[in-house]
Amino acid sequence: MLAPLQTGAARFSSYLLSRARKVLGSHLFSPCGVPEFCSISTRKLAAHGFGASMAAMVSFPPQRYHYFLVLDFEATCDKPQIHPQEIIEFPILKLNGRTMEIESTFHMYVQPVVHPQLTPFCTELTGIIQAMVDGQPSLQQVLERVDEWMAKEGLLDPNVKSIFVTCGDWDLKVMLPGQCQYLGLPVADYFKQWINLKKAYSFAMGCWPKNGLLDMNKGLSLQHIGRPHSGIGQSLHMSPWQLDDCKNIANIMKTLAYRGFIFKQTSKPF
Repeated sequence: MLAPLQTGAARFSSYLLSRARKVLGSHLFSPCGVPEFCSISTRKLAAHGFGASMAAMVSFPPQRYHYFLVLDFEATCDKPQIHPQEIIEFPILKLNGRTMEIESTFHMYVQPVVHPQLTPFCTELTGIIQAMVDGQPSLQQVLERVDEWMAKEGLLDPNVKSIFVTCGDWDLKVMLPGQCQYLGLPVADYFKQWINLKKAYSFAMGCWPKNGLLDMNKGLSLQHIGRPHSGIGQSLHMSPWQLDDCKNIANIMKTLAYRGFIFKQTSKPF
């Protein structure tokens, strides 16, 4: 009975899409960069009995991945720079590739071992104070927790396509492999491919965001909410409702997707 059921579901989906096209008419394939247009489209579909999930199917073009994993490390730092740098905050947002909404969050602080004492410069830049990293798991332990979380979220299923997204190449090209090499730890294969949001933005908008998230938010007329350089926004200096760098990345991705941009891997194979 499975095959007939699947065929019936496929026909029903095609029927819904056909109805949606009739409702929206020629505007269905217009650029969705203007939020007002997307809002009008959603309301128009709702008025004809379509739910929010159907509206999302029409508003976003199909992406190549089921999930985007937004990642933004914070690491030990100083002026002049200390070596080696060590990851002290490890956040991941699981973004649904169909709706571009956040479905799940992984967040842990990491205790540095080479330079266990955070510098005043590091605390000022990241908002992370010493008490947040003291007694926290080591990087090896955090990586084990990441793998457990990936499994729990179904991201290790070979039929599920996911990819990490970072603001630059530093996180997964330099920081993680460099620290893992220093500590003699293996790097999981899922960390070896990613999308550099700066490159994706430049492909979509035709200009390079020299100031990273600030330039991308400005270019898309988005407000940068929260304190920059805080992976998840749980610093004692911040209110829980404030968005962090990861959520700004997710917001930029959602806006580009509304405009019809299809995200592709930008990293080169290891």
